[in-house]
Amino acid sequence: MLKVVILTVLAAITMTRPVGAQESPPTSEQAKRIEAMVTKAAALVEAQGKAAFAQFRVRDSEWWFGNTYLFVYDNEYNVLLNPAFPQREGTNVRGDKDANGKLFQDEIMNTARTKGAGWVEYMFPKPGQMQPSKKWSYVKAVTIDGSPGLIAAGFYPE
Repeated sequence: MLKVVILTVLAAITMTRPVGAQESPPTSEQAKRIEAMVTKAAALVEAQGKAAFAQFRVRDSEWWFGNTYLFVYDNEYNVLLNPAFPQREGTNVRGDKDANGKLFQDEIMNTARTKGAGWVEYMFPKPGQMQPSKKWSYVKAVTIDGSPGLIAAGFYPE
């Protein structure tokens, strides 16, 4: 009986998750660094609000290095900060799809809202490029000047 229950559970898990799907990137120093950076930035935003954004815009800093940068949304999907793609600031990204048709912005917001923090995988161009690349972003819910939102940063594994 126990064997049947275990097999049933394993079959249900297999059917609901595509083969090879994962909820976080493989463990790496890069992933650990991103999580620590987002957690530290979230604490700074909680304390200073939008005034902290000026620090996040400094290239070659602890907040923006190589292809890694912070981005911030309010709870309505409005981009409040994106130093690598400043043309996105002030836009609403609800419903945006990646190159594979994934509603990645919705998944980013839902991760912050439902889990408080977590990883999201999607396709997005590296800064200065047009061609999308695989990207993992760590997302964390945050309060920005009294309003809910999220802060995130990611990396390109390739």
